[in-house]
Amino acid sequence: MTPKIELQKTRDFGEIITDTFIFVRQNLKPLLLCFFVFSGFFLIAGTIASSMQQVKTFSFVNESFGPVRSNQLFGSSNPFTRMLGLEYILSIIFLWLNYVAITVTVYSYICIYREKGNVAATPSEVWGYFKYFFFKIFGSSFLLGLLLIIGFVLCFIPGIWLYPIFGLIFPIMVFENTSLGYAFNKSFKLIKDNWWLTFGCLFVIGLIVYFATVIVVLPTTLLNLGSLFIHPSKGVHLSITLSVITVFLQHLCQVFYIFPIVTMSLCYFNLSEHTDGTGLLGRINQLGNITPDDTTQPEEY
Repeated sequence: MTPKIELQKTRDFGEIITDTFIFVRQNLKPLLLCFFVFSGFFLIAGTIASSMQQVKTFSFVNESFGPVRSNQLFGSSNPFTRMLGLEYILSIIFLWLNYVAITVTVYSYICIYREKGNVAATPSEVWGYFKYFFFKIFGSSFLLGLLLIIGFVLCFIPGIWLYPIFGLIFPIMVFENTSLGYAFNKSFKLIKDNWWLTFGCLFVIGLIVYFATVIVVLPTTLLNLGSLFIHPSKGVHLSITLSVITVFLQHLCQVFYIFPIVTMSLCYFNLSEHTDGTGLLGRINQLGNITPDDTTQPEEY
């Protein structure tokens, strides 16, 4: 049996990736339970809003490029107003809220897991952290997201450089119960001389999550595109049913976001151990608290 993951320790690139999957596997059931308890509402609401948007968009495309109204798209004064609307705005809002909910849930779970001595957290325990950090992370994500967008607009490279640095801010805020300003400054301190390691871990786990999502969504996408060649005489006719199923699968795949968050947590503990040695100091302090085994029988002479 694989021993429980010890969070506060130094790790190299391979260990961070490997321990990410080991941690998720060891805590799969309680993690999924917390995920659906705290992100379920935003997940369902986002799926409904995105499905309505897809139905609206695909209906417009079918009407515009069908054999009867092939010139409708170009004849309309503002063709995209029918595709963009309240549903589109709601889908973006719920996607953002769900991202924040997943982030707070997983970081809270890991924080409690560490405090309990590598024991799984319960939803009631996570709730105490969730309601405390949700709005702090929500407001911080808006500001950091804006800075990232500016960084990507400025020749793209500044955004790439800031991404792993900003990724450390949320675990610092949750694990150390601190403010955005403190976490912002400490993230630069922690990642010094370790930027490539952190970026590499996030890049690799991001690719894994991306391809896992593609594998799940690809069948329905191919079926929908295949319908264009099965009945070419009907013109463009995309299946609304398949599009809704695709949207559902895409939103369900947000559960894969757990992996990058766990990876970012392990990067934080690794960098903290390099910088502060908190895990080593904790183990040293525990040496004086070791109690003898009461079941040991005294020697007889």
